[in-house]
Amino acid sequence: MKLGYHIGYWSSGPPSGTLEAILEAERLGFTSVWSAEAYGSDAFTPLAWWGASTSSIGLGTNIVQMSARTPAATAMSALTLDHLSGGRFVLGLGVSGPQVVEGWYGQPYPRPLARTREYFDIVRQVLARNAPVEYDGEFFQLPYRGGAGLGKPLKSTVHPLRADLPIYLAAEGPKNVALAAEIADGWLPMFFSPKSDAFYRDALAEGFGRATARRGWSDFEVAASVPVIVHDDVEQCADLIRPSLALYIGGMGAKQMNFHRDVFARMGYEETADKVQQLYLSGHKDDAAAAIPTRLVEDIALIGSPAKIRDELQAWRETVVTTLLLRGDASLLRTAADVLS
Repeated sequence: MKLGYHIGYWSSGPPSGTLEAILEAERLGFTSVWSAEAYGSDAFTPLAWWGASTSSIGLGTNIVQMSARTPAATAMSALTLDHLSGGRFVLGLGVSGPQVVEGWYGQPYPRPLARTREYFDIVRQVLARNAPVEYDGEFFQLPYRGGAGLGKPLKSTVHPLRADLPIYLAAEGPKNVALAAEIADGWLPMFFSPKSDAFYRDALAEGFGRATARRGWSDFEVAASVPVIVHDDVEQCADLIRPSLALYIGGMGAKQMNFHRDVFARMGYEETADKVQQLYLSGHKDDAAAAIPTRLVEDIALIGSPAKIRDELQAWRETVVTTLLLRGDASLLRTAADVLS
């Protein structure tokens, strides 16, 4: 199983020690480093800035939010970064949720799967550069319908370094996971758990079985963000992760539509998820975090002593996951790499 490094979101400003951690990840043989965006820092700029100091590690977005940019603009950034990095870029795309899509980007949210399919189609046309891009979809039209009426099909002036630049899809629900298997080169799961492996295998198999599927089990990547904390006190480890889980389960989405909450409900924690959501949305964030049982944390994370983590790692090796994406500073990466090797 390969290892990657996930920079994660910025909080109020750039995270300290990031370049040191990226360089250490590259030295340790990590295969990739990934950036993120929500409604603060963007995903492309950090990779261009910090990635310029690297030479071999892959550079990926986990994720670029599709509502933030037109498909053509995203393709332009992807082909640019791929050139500048010498073919090390992976484009990770995702929908996000309605609060961010409509509240921050001012774009409509309904029918996200159909919109995703069109988005992928246009990005791949730009990267292929076989002809001027024309698209007459439900959500995207190139040239634009109406307006000045002077639009014309265009082809990128830049020749992509790789017309088959890999594109991954972030997904949590079964229909979106199946879509990733059909149209993408990899899947970026969040809150993956070995106990949910069979559920996701079924969803992936459905996508691979479609006539239009690009790949199959042998050449499809699954890069999962997995918290890893090495410490003999399991409860202390869990306490470091609980606040983040409370945010996602309770606050990252509306009460009636929170895909992160749904992941844990499917995992068997529906009652806990509902309690966490109720506490979080009513302003009791500390109580929401405290309501998360340690066993839930252990389902989606590797925490505890080196011996405990090595023992639990075997279950992860038997899943569909091909790369574990770790977070933390350079010291944590060294420790985790030693334990996970």
